Amino acid sequence: MTILITGGTGALGNELKNLFPNALFPSHNELDIINKKMVSDFFTNNDIDTIIHTAAITSVRLCEENKQLAWDTNLEGTKNLVNTVIDSPRKIKFVYLSTACVFDGHFGMYTENSLPYPENFYSLTKLLGESEVKKIKNHLIVRTNFVARKPWPYPKAFTDRFGTYLFSDKVAEGINDIINENLTGIVHIVGDRKLSMFELAKITTPNIEPMTINDYSGPKLTQDMSLETARWKKYSIN
Repeated sequence: MTILITGGTGALGNELKNLFPNALFPSHNELDIINKKMVSDFFTNNDIDTIIHTAAITSVRLCEENKQLAWDTNLEGTKNLVNTVIDSPRKIKFVYLSTACVFDGHFGMYTENSLPYPENFYSLTKLLGESEVKKIKNHLIVRTNFVARKPWPYPKAFTDRFGTYLFSDKVAEGINDIINENLTGIVHIVGDRKLSMFELAKITTPNIEPMTINDYSGPKLTQDMSLETARWKKYSIN
């Protein structure tokens, strides 16, 4: 089986490399998903059976400040991959990394059957990406919320933003598990407990300082990103 993984330089992509060492991890110069011809040529030159699509602009602030870049990457790039898969004679499985932020974040513990309602442009592009992926019969949409297992990249973390967070290595493990079970449709990969961002940050950065949403100025954020799953097992954050 030949697996193509986009976004190989990200936190999740690096973990997927450990689990799928023989997969294709093209650089941006080798595969620019915004370039239709480059995408088509890459699939023509490689016998791909499965694609795990993690490449995306994930910064909420950057997505608001450069909506065209976010739209082109998160939606048009996904659409290029989807259309190439649809046109391919091979029956390619499409695994799409989505986000807990497709929900409004007003209540939390959203299941695979909960109604999405994006709060910002980043979330909107990811939800529209889901709609594109659903055009492929053999698709898997993974919603999750994770960070790299390394020191917190900011001096402070929110005490009033919540999620069923995981570290990226556990999300990679979950993707591998679900692919092996050959599930399709939407699946939430979730942690076994609900944490604030501050609690999450303290696991890797004990001296992290607290902050609240009132201390923040910027684009609207999803406040409660916690997910429940009705289709899959839960993973330990530790």
